[in-house]
Amino acid sequence: MGYGYLFLVIAASIFSIWASAKVNSTYSKYSKVRTYRGLTASQAARMILDQNGLRGVAIEPISGNLTDHYDPRANVIRLSDSVRDSSSVAAVGVAAHEAGHAVQHATGYVPIKLRNAIVPVANIGCQLGPYLIMIGFFMYYASGISSIFMDAGIILFAASVAFQIITLPVELDASNRAIKILAGSGYLEADEVPAVRKVLGSAAMTYVAAAAVSVANLLRFIAMAAGRRRND
Repeated sequence: MGYGYLFLVIAASIFSIWASAKVNSTYSKYSKVRTYRGLTASQAARMILDQNGLRGVAIEPISGNLTDHYDPRANVIRLSDSVRDSSSVAAVGVAAHEAGHAVQHATGYVPIKLRNAIVPVANIGCQLGPYLIMIGFFMYYASGISSIFMDAGIILFAASVAFQIITLPVELDASNRAIKILAGSGYLEADEVPAVRKVLGSAAMTYVAAAAVSVANLLRFIAMAAGRRRND
């Protein structure tokens, strides 16, 4: 059973690598396709925010490539160097997606509230959980003494897995909001919308892949703990 779960982790990791390559290639392709209106990413984000009464949400630059995000604590959308001033359909889609997150926060979207609520525990679980599990595992096989470290680590890591799972509807909804606004408000022409769908769809796959890797690892850890109990 342990090898079966290890195979699942490997398969999920390969899927994650593919998803990452896919989003990069898709973004690269459509970053060369300019919007007919010449609308830049920052302009698109500003229009969407204003349309939803979010004039208090600022737009700021951030260094890096595709480091774009919405910071609810600062109430700021940060757009990366490769996105902010670009008028490509890819960049406009990314910026609109981040504006979608701002709208989610403003409207009290339930999944994003749940995600924010478990962020502290999820961060601890992601960073500390696997180490506690490994410590418990080696303590058991070195001394034969059952360790609570493994069980504590699994509980903490499960919180990070829950975060990854809750992230999926949050990201998908932000993309759907972005596409709906871009298509319905005339910011993009009808034949530009499919390109945005492809960019945001490939980005969504990276979140699916991350969740798959987390779930596979959690199952492997649980299998390890179950094997320890059978030997007690």
